[in-house]
Amino acid sequence: MAERTFKMATLNVELRKIVDDSYEIEIGHGLSQQLLHDLEAGLIDPVKRIAVITDETVSPLYGEPLCDALVVEGYQADLFVFPAGEQNKTREMKARIEDAMLTAGYRRDCCILAVGGGVVTDLAGFVAGTFGRGVPFINYATTLLAAADASVGGKTAVDTPLATNLIGLFHQPKKVYLDLDTWRTLPKRELVSGMAETIKHACIADEEFFEFLEEYLEHILALEEAPCEFMTERNCEIKYQVVMQDERESGLRETLNLGHTVGRAIETVSGYRLLHGEAVAIGLVAEAHLSHRLGLLPEAEVKRMTTLLSRTGLPTQIPDYIDREELIKKLYTDKKVRNGRVRFVLQDAIGSVVRFDENVYATPVEEETVRKVLEEI
Repeated sequence: MAERTFKMATLNVELRKIVDDSYEIEIGHGLSQQLLHDLEAGLIDPVKRIAVITDETVSPLYGEPLCDALVVEGYQADLFVFPAGEQNKTREMKARIEDAMLTAGYRRDCCILAVGGGVVTDLAGFVAGTFGRGVPFINYATTLLAAADASVGGKTAVDTPLATNLIGLFHQPKKVYLDLDTWRTLPKRELVSGMAETIKHACIADEEFFEFLEEYLEHILALEEAPCEFMTERNCEIKYQVVMQDERESGLRETLNLGHTVGRAIETVSGYRLLHGEAVAIGLVAEAHLSHRLGLLPEAEVKRMTTLLSRTGLPTQIPDYIDREELIKKLYTDKKVRNGRVRFVLQDAIGSVVRFDENVYATPVEEETVRKVLEEI
C-alpha cells in the first residue's frame, strides 16, 4: 500500500454582503401613538416580545405607560428598570439587565425598546447588539441630549473605571423617536446640559446654525415649539450627514468628538458630579483655546463660543475640585490616542474643523501645550 501524503489546505470563506441599516428618525410631539402605529404596520415583524429598558426616573413618566400600551396592543412586553445616572452605565449593569431578560424568558425572538436619555439608549443599544448575538431595537429619546446625540448614529457603549464609552459596538436602531413633549418634564439642569451637543454640532459644521442658536436661545430654553423643532431637525441633519459618510468612525466621524477629549476626561475625573453636557461644554472651551494657541482659531471665535455656552447656563471653566494632573493622565484613555499621544479635533472657525490629511481630522498635541491651556481655564 502506497504511503499517503498529507498537505495542509487553505479554505476561503466568502462572506461578502451588502447590509442596509437605514432607519427613520421621527421628530414630533406625543409620539407614543405613532410608535404603536408603526409596530402595527410591521416595523419589527414578526417579533412579538418587547423588552422595555428604561431608568428609575423615566420609568413612571414614559416607560410604564409605553409598556402598558404595548400589552394592550397584544405584545408580550416587560419593563426592565435600572438606577438613573451615568455611573450606572456599566458592564455590570448590562449583565444584570441581560440576566433579568433571560430569566423572564427572552431569547433571540425579541426587540428592545430603549426609553430615556443617552445613558439608557447607550446601554440598551449595547444590550441589543449582543443579546442573542444581536436583536432589533428602537430608541424613544426623552431628553434633548439624547435627541442631539446619543440616540442617532448607532454607537452604543458602557463606561469603565478608566474612562467613558470604552466598551461597546455599532448597532443601528430600527427607528428613532424624538418626542419633544418629553422635554417639558426635564429638570432645567438636564435641559441645559443637552444644549452642549447642539452647540458642538454648530461649531463643527454650520455657522448659520450657530447664529440661529445665538438669536433664539431664550426661545429654545423656554421650549417654544417652532425653534425647538428646527433645532432638533438640524441637529439630526448634521449628525447623520457625518454618520452616512463614516459609520465606523474611521475618519470624518471623529469630528463629532469635538470637545469630548477634554470633556470625557473631566466627566470621569469629576466622579460624574458634572453631567455629560456640562463636561462637554468645558471641553469645547478648552479645545477652542487649544485651537487658538496653535494659531488655528481666532480669539474672537473663542470668545463667541464661550459666550453662547455661558448664556445657555453651561460651565466654561474647570471646577477647582478637579486635579489638573489627574485630568492630564485621564486624557490618555481617550479613544483617539495613537502611539501614546493624545489627539484632538481642532477648529479654524465656527462651523469648520481642520482636516489635517486625507480623511484625518484629529492631530497629536504636545502634553505641555495641553497643560498650559487646562491651567488657564
